[in-house]
Amino acid sequence: MSFSAISIWESLTARLRGIGQLLPPLILRLIMGWEFWESGWEKYHGENWFTDIIDKFPFPFSRIPPEISWGMATYFEIGGSVLLIFGLFTRFAAYSLLVLTFVATTAAHWPDMIAMWGDLAKGYAITDMGYGNFKLPLLFVVMLLPIIFQGPGKISLDYFLCRALKADPMPEPLADAYAWALALLALGIPFLFLTPLFGGALILGALALFLFGRFARA
Repeated sequence: MSFSAISIWESLTARLRGIGQLLPPLILRLIMGWEFWESGWEKYHGENWFTDIIDKFPFPFSRIPPEISWGMATYFEIGGSVLLIFGLFTRFAAYSLLVLTFVATTAAHWPDMIAMWGDLAKGYAITDMGYGNFKLPLLFVVMLLPIIFQGPGKISLDYFLCRALKADPMPEPLADAYAWALALLALGIPFLFLTPLFGGALILGALALFLFGRFARA
C-alpha cells in the first residue's frame, strides 16, 4: 500500500495530537504543581518577609496586612499546587496562581524603573544583580497559560468528573468575538497589577469585543 506525503503527515500529526491531549498537560501540571508546592511549603515553614516589601505590592494587596497576605500566598500556593497535580478545578487553580505570580512579579521581580527598555532587558535574567529578575516568573506564566486555555488534559480528575456527569470534557473549540473577549479579560486582570495601563487596555478591548459579539448576533 502506498501512502502520499499528505496522508503520512495527517497520520503523524493525528497521533501527536492524540498523545498531546495526554502527556503535555500532565507534565505541565506536575511541574507547576511541584514548583508552587515548594514555594508554599517554604513559606509555611519560613518567616514572613512580606513586611519588608508590602509597599511594593499593587493595590489592593498593599492595603492588606502582611500577615494576611503571607497566609493567602502560602495557602493559595499549597492548595493550588495540589489541585494542579490532581487536575481538579484545574483552570481555577491555574488562574489563581497566575494572578499570584503577577502580584509577586510586581512586588519582588519587576524592575523598579522601567523607563528604559534596557532595564527590562536586564531584568530578563535569573541573577542576583537586581533589575527585577523576572525571567523565572515569566516562564511560570507561559507554562500556566496552556493549562488555563487548553485545560488539564485527559489524565485529570476534571476530565473523569465531566465524563461522570455526562458533560463534554473537551467541547468543540470556538474562536469568536466572545472567546477573544474572554481571553483579553483573563490576561487584562493580572496585567492590571503589573502594568495598569496595559491591563486596562486589554480589559477595554475585551469589553469592545463583547459588545461587538452582541451586536453581530443581533
